[in-house]
Amino acid sequence: MSFDVAWVHAPLQAGTAVVIFVAHLLTAARALTRPNRAPASRAAWVAVIMLAPVVGVIAYLLLGETSIGRSRLRRLQRVRQNMTLIEQASSSDPSAAVLEDNVASLFALAQSINGFHPTSGNRIALLGVMGESDNPADDCRASMAALVADIERASESVHIAFYIWLDDGAGGQVADAVAAAARRGVDCRVMVDALGSRAFIKGRRWQQLQQAGVRQLKTLDDINRLQHMAFSRMDLRDHRKIVVIDNRIAFCGSQNCADPEFQPKPAYAPWIDLLLRCEGPLVRQVQYLFLSGWIPESGEAGLDGYAAAGGALQGEGTTTAMAFETGPITRHNAMADMFVACIYAARRELVITTPYFVPDESILRALCAAPRRGVLTRIIFPARNDSWLVGQSSRSTYADLLQCGVQVYEYPLGLLHAKSLTVDGEVALVGSANMDRRSLELNFENNLLIADPQVVGDVRHRQQRYLDASRLLELQQVQAWPFYSRLTQNAVAMMSPVL
Repeated sequence: MSFDVAWVHAPLQAGTAVVIFVAHLLTAARALTRPNRAPASRAAWVAVIMLAPVVGVIAYLLLGETSIGRSRLRRLQRVRQNMTLIEQASSSDPSAAVLEDNVASLFALAQSINGFHPTSGNRIALLGVMGESDNPADDCRASMAALVADIERASESVHIAFYIWLDDGAGGQVADAVAAAARRGVDCRVMVDALGSRAFIKGRRWQQLQQAGVRQLKTLDDINRLQHMAFSRMDLRDHRKIVVIDNRIAFCGSQNCADPEFQPKPAYAPWIDLLLRCEGPLVRQVQYLFLSGWIPESGEAGLDGYAAAGGALQGEGTTTAMAFETGPITRHNAMADMFVACIYAARRELVITTPYFVPDESILRALCAAPRRGVLTRIIFPARNDSWLVGQSSRSTYADLLQCGVQVYEYPLGLLHAKSLTVDGEVALVGSANMDRRSLELNFENNLLIADPQVVGDVRHRQQRYLDASRLLELQQVQAWPFYSRLTQNAVAMMSPVL
């Protein structure tokens, strides 16, 4: 009897082995042939798949692709084609015409991403406390207070999109203000990432907003379901931070809807962020970005032309700016291209703050080339990173940066979460995007490109406050790190295309 059982099972085992072998080869072939993938990413994935066949295949099925699903992609594309956006600025706009060639080229690149034009006549303010403050978290508290005040004055609409919304002091105040606005007849729409705001969605504040009549949306809440897992990515996220009030005021930056103490990770607090308040034609673009995400997911009709009606400004502003958005449905490498272009546009000074630094080869090479072109280049990282993997990968680049003349600083007073880049005191890039693989390839992100000496000067002044509080690293210090530290850092960095 045992011989008969073995005789029956042998073909089954052989068939299973063949199926696994074919699946293994097909997955490796897909990793090699998938379009829009860097050679380093191909090599890393093929190594994982070949060295750990079963684990590698499963990992690739869950994390190897960036598809958001064909039906969702069709909905997004259809809505964006139907939406209208009327802009005042054009290539003949006097404000745009005075931009120097290197600045104008940056706006041309940003325009190629979403099709927006540079808009003039905007008023943009960097929110925070007046004067100097010994507590860097005061800027974040003042920013949220300004946001709450504008929501309390809203009379027409309040549109909010956050990656993280917490039920804490600031998060609760914003929720109360939105609920009160909805009860007095203001059209309120709230869009939060299903993963980043999962605790908020399950809590009493989400119910409070619903009971007040606020329209709600949990973005990408189905991305990790079984039917989406194969050849997709279960951890795609909507990382945007957008608020538009009365189709007239927009808020953009790095700040989530939370206190700087950030309850989920208090050991790294305070979270230090930047938030910009915008008025003028730029608001239309920000409103477009919100609605182009809201309409296809909610199915709400009648909003296609709403963005085009916004952007009124009482009293002409002086700032030229443009909003743009990147993500799984935009051109590959769009955000990386913007970072690289801004780095190469610098002629005298380049200052960058980013909490998560896992650059691709193009960004790292551009940064290393900047000091050799005579550009004073400074990058500020948090001294302690809430992501161990990102922190290790980030530090693996320090030696290269320092050897090329880049000044590397570490900020010790909390998690420097601000994502900012200033070029020669003339141009600023501020928003939600980090210089890591998630922001470059996976997340939905929104940024502002700004050309105005006053606004850029305010951002540069805030960066200087970070610099003054930070510690400058020396090449000798990095070279003296223990062997096991460098081994760990480089091993993690080597696998970063897979993570």
